[in-house]
Amino acid sequence: MQTTFKSSKWLPYLLLSPSVIIVFIFFIIPSAESLFYSFFRLNITGTRKIFVGFGNFIRLFQDPEYIESLFRSFMFTVIVVVVGLSVSLGIAMIANNKMKFFNVYRTLLIWPYALSPAITGMIWALMFNPTIGVISNILHNLFGVSFNFINNSSHAMIFIIVAAVWKMLGYNIIFFLSGLQGVPAELIEAAIIDGANPWKRFRHIILPLISPTTFFLLVMNTLYAFFQQFGLLHVVTEGGPGRATDLLVYKLYRDGFISMNTGYASAQSIILLIIVAAITLFQFKSAKKSVFYGT
Repeated sequence: MQTTFKSSKWLPYLLLSPSVIIVFIFFIIPSAESLFYSFFRLNITGTRKIFVGFGNFIRLFQDPEYIESLFRSFMFTVIVVVVGLSVSLGIAMIANNKMKFFNVYRTLLIWPYALSPAITGMIWALMFNPTIGVISNILHNLFGVSFNFINNSSHAMIFIIVAAVWKMLGYNIIFFLSGLQGVPAELIEAAIIDGANPWKRFRHIILPLISPTTFFLLVMNTLYAFFQQFGLLHVVTEGGPGRATDLLVYKLYRDGFISMNTGYASAQSIILLIIVAAITLFQFKSAKKSVFYGT
């Protein structure tokens, strides 16, 4: 039995409309409002506005706290992306070997990604608690290290980096596994016959063939590191101690919702959007030289 499907020129627009509506309501409109308010100084209730032009943006780059938060966010992002992708790829290479219960193991790996950043923060806060934390006690008893993310600024930064990397670990591993399973086995076998050692096989065969997956994860992890750390910071460190973990996304919240400086916080949101868009555009431009699509 053969069925016919009558196409309609409106069908593609109808299918795309839910996504377009969601993007318009939850991204375009808030972004436009933030851009509008960034040119004003508002009172607490938002009933009175004073036009200041680019005054909020100029004030941003004259604020030492903002500059420190900017560099701190860049450092955090670079470490989280590099460490997260490196560790994930290493685990995926090991997990790609033939083993029993592979599907069960792969399912378990994705679980950390299903947790919210706030829950992730609570889990790691309990494990690193200076008094009752399991990991803190292990570090102290075996290595003599007194890890205290509550009072030590360096330890606090290490703590949020570890928690952030762990949160994306399963997500990265699943995609790397999919990429590794798409590498033709005959290429690896030919390289072994030619005498290529494991590093050369990885460098010249595996890495180029999984470069599209690596590029996708690079972009997603960069966005994650910049935008999705609020829950972790708010639940665990609140930007402390001594603003040591005050990343851009949390400083924006603190200035906008605690200090009620709406115009100043709106300018921060626009700058954050521009920074992430510029980084993403640079990644796409550079991908033309390093990403290999094909076998």
